[in-house]
Amino acid sequence: MMITTDNDLTLRTITLEDAAAVFALTDASRVYLKEWLPWLDYTRDIADTTAYIEGCIKGHETNSSLSFVILFKGEIVGITGFNSINPNNKIGTIGYWLSEGAQGHGIMTNTVKALLQYAFEVLRLHKVEIRAAEGNQKSRAIPERLGFVKEGTIRAAEWLYDHYVDHVVYGLLVSEWQQQK
Repeated sequence: MMITTDNDLTLRTITLEDAAAVFALTDASRVYLKEWLPWLDYTRDIADTTAYIEGCIKGHETNSSLSFVILFKGEIVGITGFNSINPNNKIGTIGYWLSEGAQGHGIMTNTVKALLQYAFEVLRLHKVEIRAAEGNQKSRAIPERLGFVKEGTIRAAEWLYDHYVDHVVYGLLVSEWQQQK
């Protein structure tokens, strides 16, 4: 499946064929990403990335998650999607990461806009959440820019190598999204 936002930016469902490119991007971005993402030490080779993608595919098959590669000008520059989809409560949680070199082009803002449209129009979700580490201003800027409501902070939500970080939870209801359109 593909979601095209403009001529330069496309989201495509992640596949096993993406393993080498995703691992190479991860490896090249390792120091940059490690500041806020806890899984870098567990992604040591292409087999680890392949196992991650296999998990993504299982999530697709069970409708519990949906993962995309972010393509900018035809190149994979990051990963995004719904880390979880709760069909009973109609809530999806968006996650994302972008390589350092792809920053500053509006890629993630446009990516999340496209995911919101997909969430509310195709998946028929009632609410979308984004959670980000309290100190991660770049990640937090996305939901703040897109009109999400800051719902609260989860203390010590994630172990980040040698310390816990709090998560700020943002939410956007379908009715709020419709008002923004």
